[in-house]
Amino acid sequence: MKSSRIADLAQIVTDRMDSKRLSASTYISTENMQPNFGGVVNAASLPTTAVTSFRQGDILISNIRPYFKKIWFAQFDGGCSTDVICLRVTSNDCLPQYLFYQLNADNFIDTFVASSKGTKMPRGDKQALLEYKICLPDTAEQSHIVDTKCQLIVAV
Repeated sequence: MKSSRIADLAQIVTDRMDSKRLSASTYISTENMQPNFGGVVNAASLPTTAVTSFRQGDILISNIRPYFKKIWFAQFDGGCSTDVICLRVTSNDCLPQYLFYQLNADNFIDTFVASSKGTKMPRGDKQALLEYKICLPDTAEQSHIVDTKCQLIVAV
């Protein structure tokens, strides 16, 4: 089994969109991302400036205080705050949900936190994020792992 850097599998999305196209249910910020991999809730307020656009299947990671473990697998298209990193898988060798499950782990969080800069509101280092390595089995094994994790989550 090989390992790959995130930079070889995904890119950080920088596409922008007009915030007027958003609703409380399609805007994601660090405030409405839930800690401990808890998903998202509707936003309490909307921005008035352009935001980063994301698509269903993207991985959103709060870049402020990464120790709160705010990571979400996008279930719909929308827009997010610039304090949220939007990762989009670009490699045919990696399933988006597999990458999400690899990042939805304490080992990743510990590494991302270690790269953070600042004391009151530490921010993760995007370059360190892109250099993080994951084990990358073939896509059939990735699919099996994703299916198993989904069954475990539903069973809880």
